[in-house]
Amino acid sequence: MRPHLQRLTGPRTSDSIKGVNTNQTLAYGLSCLSFLSLAACSGSGLPNPTPMPTATLTPAPSPVPTEVPLAPLDYECNFVEEGFGPVGSVRIGVQVLAEGLAVPWGIGFLPDGSWLITERAGDVRRRTPAGELQDEPVLTIAAAPAGEGGLLGIAIHPEFVTNRLFYLYFTGEEGGTLDNRIERYVLSEDAATAAHDRTILTGMPANTFHDGGRLRFGPDGFLYASLGDAGTPSRAQDPDSPAGKILRIDPDGNIPADNPFPNSPAWVIGVRNSQGFDWREDGRMVLVDHGPSFEFGLRGRDEVNITEKGANLGWPEITACETADGLQAPVRSWREAMPPGGLAIYRGSEIPQWKDDLLIGVLSFGSTGGHLHRIRLDTAGQVLLSEVYLRGEYGRLRDVIMGPDGGLYVTTSNCDGRNTCPPEGDLILRIGAAPD
Repeated sequence: MRPHLQRLTGPRTSDSIKGVNTNQTLAYGLSCLSFLSLAACSGSGLPNPTPMPTATLTPAPSPVPTEVPLAPLDYECNFVEEGFGPVGSVRIGVQVLAEGLAVPWGIGFLPDGSWLITERAGDVRRRTPAGELQDEPVLTIAAAPAGEGGLLGIAIHPEFVTNRLFYLYFTGEEGGTLDNRIERYVLSEDAATAAHDRTILTGMPANTFHDGGRLRFGPDGFLYASLGDAGTPSRAQDPDSPAGKILRIDPDGNIPADNPFPNSPAWVIGVRNSQGFDWREDGRMVLVDHGPSFEFGLRGRDEVNITEKGANLGWPEITACETADGLQAPVRSWREAMPPGGLAIYRGSEIPQWKDDLLIGVLSFGSTGGHLHRIRLDTAGQVLLSEVYLRGEYGRLRDVIMGPDGGLYVTTSNCDGRNTCPPEGDLILRIGAAPD
């Protein structure tokens, strides 16, 4: 435990994370007035922006659903001292379905069989139902792609067929100050262009590293976003900062009435830099998180967590398999740095041996490159299996997402300055049944 930081004993209720209901800009916090003012009060070293007005703290007028108690978890965190596990024995097939990309960070699958793909520098590219990656972007965002920031996650509105809406998470810059934002766009009828529809959240802390960035609609119909600590670990435990959290909002940016912290979009706190999460059949979220990169003299310690509403995953108070009152330890952690990218639970039928297992993109550096990591958990959260696929074959692997056709889709991230960019650029892979 870090002795110079105050440890929370559990999620707070009366004075916890503050958020707002807004159809334009989400102002956040009381002591710092807004997301944009956090740089001044967090010691991040970023220039002080002009404060923006705080919106009304009013949650969305949605009913509070009846919650079904979950069966308790019963697992022992397992800390792997060396390596990542044996090579997997299940035969799989890998197809390259798109190439010539530059750091594809997220994929959104559309009902007509086309895809929208985010590239970190700011382009939203379209792959047609016929499999053609169009040269002309659908949209170019004025993103700030330095380091780990830029255009990151994408999510397709559940009612896209009728409203043609999609969401983007990106790092922007205004007046020399970086911030992370979520904005909503509408795709034209011919799918050639997209127009800005609404700003959902803005002014969230950003940096050249630890920007989180994953967007997913959950099984409950709400939009979830992962935010990193933006280089200031204490933000993950700060009730007045959105950084280092998993957020949950409705499709218009309102705060659901049943969120665990009053008037706040926060769903889970104590996160360092998650880029991947999915949901188990019992409704619990499974997420991966990056461990420290020499903060407090520590390195490695990447994590796989099973979590739920109101949980505190402990960063920076605890790491790896450490424990403390009110803080939740992961199910698995490694001494060596992975680090983990996206995560999906396998729900396809082409590889039946993988059913309900976790598949994690790994962004390893060096000659061994990344890999696809498979983990099997029992219902109580105990790790039953952990193994490696595709090690060094396609380099750094970023997003991992199930496609509507039952295939597992994976993006590479070899052109981000942390590996050698091959002549074919970055790829999108489809993993399915092994060829006969």
